[in-house]
Amino acid sequence: MELRIPKEDLARAVGAAQGIVPKKSTMPILSNVLLEAREGGELMMAATDLDVAVRIDGRADVTRPGAVTVAARNLYEIVKATPGPTVGLKRLDNHYVEVTSGRFTARMVGMAAEEYPKVPDMSADRLMPLEPALLKEMIDKTLYSVSTDETRYVLNGVYMEPGPDTLNVVSTDGHRLSLCTRKVPGVQDTLKRAVIMPRKGLAELRRMLDDGEGDVQLGFRESHAVAKRGNVTLVMRLIDGRFPDYRQVVPQQADRKVKIARAVLMDGLKRVSLVSSDRSNAVRVELSKDLLRISSQNPDLGEASEEIPVDYTGTDLKIGFNARYLMDALNAVGVETVQLEVHDELSPGLVRGADDLTYTCVVMPMRI
Repeated sequence: MELRIPKEDLARAVGAAQGIVPKKSTMPILSNVLLEAREGGELMMAATDLDVAVRIDGRADVTRPGAVTVAARNLYEIVKATPGPTVGLKRLDNHYVEVTSGRFTARMVGMAAEEYPKVPDMSADRLMPLEPALLKEMIDKTLYSVSTDETRYVLNGVYMEPGPDTLNVVSTDGHRLSLCTRKVPGVQDTLKRAVIMPRKGLAELRRMLDDGEGDVQLGFRESHAVAKRGNVTLVMRLIDGRFPDYRQVVPQQADRKVKIARAVLMDGLKRVSLVSSDRSNAVRVELSKDLLRISSQNPDLGEASEEIPVDYTGTDLKIGFNARYLMDALNAVGVETVQLEVHDELSPGLVRGADDLTYTCVVMPMRI
């Protein structure tokens, strides 16, 4: 294998591939990226951790076709540091890879391409075009509340449930839940049933939406989801399991409601939580006539409180929450005015946009 390619093109491709590479693995070759040069000036690059895979198709001046694998992160750092506008790659004996640019030369240890795991099938029965901004919004509003507890594997992803021209996107870690509903005409033509998309795969898809250009296409197979944008194709293994019935978690009765400026509530939570316990981040939220009060106590640090004038005429209420969960929800809502809804001190709280009920954050209460 021997080729030359513009430095920027190679750095962009290796950068997209190295995000898939696992930091730790019992299979050393998974730390590598697969490079395959083909006749006609095609260069295919792929990486996988066996659950998520990416393929980048590009163009290069191919002198000799061939394939090899090399450490993804090392290659990325070397390519970024090269002095010239183009980079040469050449496979040497024993799968070494020579990297040249200007007067710079490096030789990297590689491994045989034949030893690299087979990249999953990247085809889909049908692909639906989506606006990147819409898909990015749905990911941003749900990815933060995905569980990181590997023992609850069905919660380690985002649940996507198709409806008549709508898509419900849901995530929960058992302490909070995010539900985003958006109009996606014809979604049931592509997504026949509800699926759970893994956290890492969606994080890589989110990065693709930032780095690429043009519409993204999303499709599904029996056990995989496929996303394509430009010359990048991402495939992820769907989580096999039954997602909890999220509708039972969203309170139907929340008769105490207060509208408040998101920035005001966010700043108050940040200040008061400075003296809360590092472990629980517990704060007390009190509602009384025309007043919302946030307070926290920590025997090692002291106590803090802040009073915020609000338009509230309901009965008094005291309820505890994890301040970080509330702040995450406020960040995800994104609008200037939010609505905080609660029923009683034992029921979950709801955070929504004041004039938008298509996105709901549920936060479980705490005893404090």
